[in-house]
Amino acid sequence: MTALTQEEVVSHTRTVVQGLEALRNEHNSILTGINSSLSHHPPDSNVVSEKAGIIQKSLDQIELGLSEAQIMLALASHLQTVEAEKQKLRAQVRRLCQENAWLRDELASTQQKLQASEQHVAQLEEDKKHLEFMSTIKKYDADVQDSESSMEEKKDKSDDPVVDLFPDDDADDRAGLKRSGDFGSQASLAMSPTPPSQFAQQVNAGYEIPARLRTLHNLVIQYASQGRYEVAVPLCKQALEDLEKTSGHDHPDVATMLNILALVYRDQNKYKEAANLLNDALAIREKTLGENHPAVAATLNNLAVLYGKRGKYREAEPLCKRALEIREKVLGRDHPDVAKQLNNLALLCQNQGKYEEVERYYQRALEIYETKLGPDDPNVAKTKNNLASAYLKQGKYKEAEILYKQVLTRAHEREFGAIDGDNKPIWQVAEEREENKNKVKDSAPYGEYGGWHKAAKVDSPTVTTTLKNLGALYRRQGKYEAAETLEDCAIRSRKEVS
Repeated sequence: MTALTQEEVVSHTRTVVQGLEALRNEHNSILTGINSSLSHHPPDSNVVSEKAGIIQKSLDQIELGLSEAQIMLALASHLQTVEAEKQKLRAQVRRLCQENAWLRDELASTQQKLQASEQHVAQLEEDKKHLEFMSTIKKYDADVQDSESSMEEKKDKSDDPVVDLFPDDDADDRAGLKRSGDFGSQASLAMSPTPPSQFAQQVNAGYEIPARLRTLHNLVIQYASQGRYEVAVPLCKQALEDLEKTSGHDHPDVATMLNILALVYRDQNKYKEAANLLNDALAIREKTLGENHPAVAATLNNLAVLYGKRGKYREAEPLCKRALEIREKVLGRDHPDVAKQLNNLALLCQNQGKYEEVERYYQRALEIYETKLGPDDPNVAKTKNNLASAYLKQGKYKEAEILYKQVLTRAHEREFGAIDGDNKPIWQVAEEREENKNKVKDSAPYGEYGGWHKAAKVDSPTVTTTLKNLGALYRRQGKYEAAETLEDCAIRSRKEVS
């Protein structure tokens, strides 16, 4: 049999109900008629009573069938209601699924925005820390002019004393080297902290500072040159931390900052920390730039200077020689940086008593400076002072005196023109005063004889140092009047310029 649908079952049931209702009405009419006949006939009519019972029983069955049909119709109506609710719920489920998908998209978009916001907040936090750090730095800059003027006063005071050129033993040689900020400077000058120009040269030699480090690099040099290490050190450490996060430890920029921090530590006499940093920087530069890069030579030179300041001249010498070889190979044998390295190597050898090598290195450096930079370049005068110092160590006073006079004569000619009877260099004035002590004092007012007043106006630390050195040499030779003339002129030169 073919299965009937719910609608067909309901339709058939209603038809059956209609039939049963009609049949029930007929049975009721028959039963009514029988009951009526029973009331008119005697009750002993068994046939009629039996018929009435049968009809009553059939009527009861019809009523039962009608009840069941009604139940079926009610059940069908309920099922239809349930089906309608089911369809409604299905529609709601589809709508909820669509809404859920939309909410998921919105959630994903919101999560992306949240992640971007968190990154932005993290960046703002870093910027805030940087600004707080920079604000801390600015606290030290409340009055720049006062700070600079006070630093100038300190420099004036530190440059004035004359270093003894005639030590009794090697201890003074070591002390002289330890006070020197750079082997390339005059051996007799005391420089602590390291001046900005020398600090920059020691860090940057042969390697250009990247743009992203330039501002920070200049700040550190400025603070370190002023002796403000409480600012320079955290500034360097912060830069190192940032560079290692962004570029990794083995990066040339990291090596540059390690060099800077090492020189800051060196000026604070923290030699062990400085040596560790320089060795680390050397390893990075050799690995990333190659063993023959100028930046490697610069780091080797800084390490040699550090060992020299600690009196470890033998350990420093091979480092300095390797730096010299690199610079000769990369820059050429006549490059000014080669001359600077020769100066450093000469001073190391001088502190070991290797005077033949010292003279050879200084003379070669002097030749490079005069050829490449000209006779008026400051490095020429500095190298002559260094060579004169080596002569003094050997007791070659005449050779040292000639060099000092060359420096003073050249400076005088550059400032005031050719030498003649009325335009004399200060050393000649000093010697004339020595020869005519009483006559000069009686005839010329103090401080106005010959080239004295002119020489006092020469604005050059090298000239001032040369005046002191030659004055000390005169004093050693017993020429006290000449020595006093030069020493007073050295003191007056700074006052005249200021």
